[in-house]
Amino acid sequence: MNHIGHHLASPWRRSLAAALAGALPVLAFPAPNLWWIAYVALVPWLLLIRTAPTGRRAAFDGWWGGFGFMLAMHHWLLPSLHVFTFVIAALLGALWAPWGWLVRRTLGGVPSGGRVAAALLVVPSGWLAVELVRSWQGLGGPWGVLGASQWQVEAALRLASVGGVWLTGFLIVALNVAVAVLVAVRRARVPAVAGLAAVAAATSAAWVWSPRPDPGDRTRIALVQPGVVAGRDSADRRFDREEQLTRELAGRDVDLVVWGESSVGFDLGDRLDLARRLAALSRETGAEILVNVDARRSDQPGIYKSSVLVGPDGPTGDRYDKMRLVPFGEYIPARSLLGWATSVGKAAGEDRRQGTEQVVMDVAGGPRIGPMVCFESAFPDMSRHLAQDGADVLLAQSSTSTFQHSWAPEQHASLAALRAAETGRPMVHATLTGVSAVYGPDGGRIGPWLGTDASAAQVYEVPLAHGTTPYVRFGDWPPQGALLVLAVYGAVGLARFRRGARGPLVPPVRTVHGSPMRHGR
Repeated sequence: MNHIGHHLASPWRRSLAAALAGALPVLAFPAPNLWWIAYVALVPWLLLIRTAPTGRRAAFDGWWGGFGFMLAMHHWLLPSLHVFTFVIAALLGALWAPWGWLVRRTLGGVPSGGRVAAALLVVPSGWLAVELVRSWQGLGGPWGVLGASQWQVEAALRLASVGGVWLTGFLIVALNVAVAVLVAVRRARVPAVAGLAAVAAATSAAWVWSPRPDPGDRTRIALVQPGVVAGRDSADRRFDREEQLTRELAGRDVDLVVWGESSVGFDLGDRLDLARRLAALSRETGAEILVNVDARRSDQPGIYKSSVLVGPDGPTGDRYDKMRLVPFGEYIPARSLLGWATSVGKAAGEDRRQGTEQVVMDVAGGPRIGPMVCFESAFPDMSRHLAQDGADVLLAQSSTSTFQHSWAPEQHASLAALRAAETGRPMVHATLTGVSAVYGPDGGRIGPWLGTDASAAQVYEVPLAHGTTPYVRFGDWPPQGALLVLAVYGAVGLARFRRGARGPLVPPVRTVHGSPMRHGR
């Protein structure tokens, strides 16, 4: 142990160790999908931080660990953003610096039982605060929040229906804190075991008492995934392939056909021939078709990504313009300062325009659908609002073709399971090149995934559900509770500091004559 401590005395070695420890939780996400490792993945990072010689060094350990986590989670951006990927990871990693200080504050040295008990609340709350800040769309959104690693664990999906992905993440961090204490602080094992019991109790309570979705009718939804179509005239050739696959659905009694993001590369107001072909497909299949138009609009300036519903007579008028754009991929934040990113990678040459409101669409003879585009499926609040507005089916149109041979397609597809579980509504994830997937109202997978090697049209029998989950009703209460915990912890710490600054309130020593003794005279 002393040898390890001596080895980590070098700041650079310690920083490297922190970065590697911070990257470890990424193994719990797709594609490795070692979901169980999340329960102990933070332990090496926690043990490293608690041994930091100073609060400043603990903050650096937090920063370097955050850098490792962000770089590992987004490593598939390297071919597109090149060196800028490291810049983004370093900037976002800095959010974990206060968390590192907090870990040392609560677990450093030989913590008392009271400090360990506080750590079981404060450290997970600090983690949630970091995830809340980095979930802002301008910072890349909530991609890779820790709770999302549990997308295929039934108990975790039940927790998500109560407190969203945030509650799952909070309990995972608390579990890691308890394990770290059991490993390193023998005298504090009682509160650590109590922490483990509390996590088990919370999970059991969600399992027993949270309302389960009440499946009713079913709807038949077809996903059309054309596969990789590249090179010259790719937009026209992709449309041809999607048209060919959609024709295979004739006579299969589908209620809705869904194409992926950027499935139509021309504005339908300009290309009336494409609008007529889509209307003919709708008549042939007996179903309306939801396409995604990525083009400069004819009725107003700028490029939009829009979900457009097309019926047998052409576009129905239902349209959703994407609201949350991908930083650097679809727009460059503060372009006057960061526009140089276009010279080192595949950043957006022109900013896409933003939509202004979410839309619920009525499908003729089918369900009410709530469309989202691309990484909007990572935002729990968007699917929650669609459920509140009456959507029967949540739907994301996506294209991860740029990252075809990376972990990104599977990571993206997994998010739909969480959104389904949180809202108690089935969710469809339709892509151009895979992975496409459908999940039931409990977050369980329905039918096969369409992988990145598939070019196919697949019909899914999707159960509809009614009722409202606690998460839809109460919203993001876990991060709000986490901020309250941190505020109380800070207030208590400040009060103790002020008492210490004033010094002990000891009465002056009296002499035998009864007069106060004046020290220093």
